[in-house]
Amino acid sequence: MNQELEALLDLLDLERIEQDLFRGQSRSALVPRVFGGQVAAQALVAAGRTVPEGRHAHSLHAYFLRMGDPGAPIVYEVDRIRDGGSFTTRRVVAVQHGRPIFHLSASFQSVEEGLEHQAPMPPTTDPELLPTAAEMLPRYAHRFSDPGIVERMLQARAAVDLRYVDEPPYASVGAPREPHSQVWFRTGGKLADDPLLHVCLATYVSDMTLLDSVLLAHGRGGWTVGDVVGASLDHAMWFHRPFRADEWLLYDQESPSASGGRGLGQARIYTQDGRLAVSVIQEGLVRVPR
Repeated sequence: MNQELEALLDLLDLERIEQDLFRGQSRSALVPRVFGGQVAAQALVAAGRTVPEGRHAHSLHAYFLRMGDPGAPIVYEVDRIRDGGSFTTRRVVAVQHGRPIFHLSASFQSVEEGLEHQAPMPPTTDPELLPTAAEMLPRYAHRFSDPGIVERMLQARAAVDLRYVDEPPYASVGAPREPHSQVWFRTGGKLADDPLLHVCLATYVSDMTLLDSVLLAHGRGGWTVGDVVGASLDHAMWFHRPFRADEWLLYDQESPSASGGRGLGQARIYTQDGRLAVSVIQEGLVRVPR
């Protein structure tokens, strides 16, 4: 396990203040705000720690309300909405400086058998044949107005081995492409067997690249090249089948629509052997600077 992954796991190991009150530390993302995936993952940790044993997260729905301050801790208030015979529902509000910055509803279910079908895994490339971030990012350093951005991007994503199947948005600025993107990812080391940990790490990663397909449709490189202003607005995930975040996962992403300063991304996460593990939908702010 690399040091960056250890630091991320420490970030997800929330301090319990009261029975349903948790405190998490935060750190700066590539921009001077808390990374949305961090807040979503921490909120899911808080919810999961109040759930009866044997119940696993099967869905979450979240709204990003305010920009998080990376210099201050975040308090997570858990509301025990329901404990039913098979399902448990939790609501979590993340608070900083006395104001809510994030809201999450999550549902957990006892394991049971049922009908089975899934969408097939799309064609892709073996992740071991793809360049690592350290190999890929320096190729595009000339695209970025900030000379230090490559180093910061590598540091921000060092806990996760994330590899693009095709070129990222900042590689083809000015050349619109099909609104479809694929990345493979896994953590930078082995993890414990706790299912909640794997779900939370997938939640963390899910906010990194989901809006790439929106940018591709318009030949935009993203905030890193300064041709759009973006932020996550809302986020939903459904966890269909067990998976491990320390094994290769394919994140297959597309955008069906962009309008009104917002872009919609939808995605499926597959295990390397082709099982559909997670479905994801996110809408984000995507504005062109004036």
